[in-house]
Amino acid sequence: MNKNIAVILLAMAVVACATEATTKGTAWGAGIGALVGGAAGGHGSDAVIGAAIGAGIGYVIGNEQDKSKAQKMSDETRSSNYAHSETGPLGGTSWRLQDWSPKDAKAEVRGKSVEFGRNGWVKTTTTYNDGRIDTDSESYRVIDNTLIVNKGDYLVNYKFSVQGDQLTVDNSKVRALLKRM
Repeated sequence: MNKNIAVILLAMAVVACATEATTKGTAWGAGIGALVGGAAGGHGSDAVIGAAIGAGIGYVIGNEQDKSKAQKMSDETRSSNYAHSETGPLGGTSWRLQDWSPKDAKAEVRGKSVEFGRNGWVKTTTTYNDGRIDTDSESYRVIDNTLIVNKGDYLVNYKFSVQGDQLTVDNSKVRALLKRM
């Protein structure tokens, strides 16, 4: 019984960091895996193992569905009249970078600003210490507190929060604090 609770808590922790498709995939995979594992092995530990394996497979399937949707949106964005409504509280806002980590990546950057369009595009302007200015446009969407940014062959998920005039974005590689402009 305690093992079942541990698996459920582990699955909930994984699901808390996921988008909708990944969450559903993880939950369905854990449930089906627990049933199959319990039926095949006949022991509670077999159900736990089945749930863990099923949750992992479900997570991968859901994550691939998210990537597929993002790629489809990226392909659609090549059209000049493309727009979508999954912009959440970021649509129509502009931000200036205040601080980020890791610090070593910031050494050559003088400033960075980010503009989230209401149409699902985000424009990032970076000013380097040597005076160069680089502008990049990517598509984005917001699901709950997850910001999904993609362009071409990449997709990056960030957890984000807006508190007053501050935006915090965070993933395993970078954490950034921005101030509303």
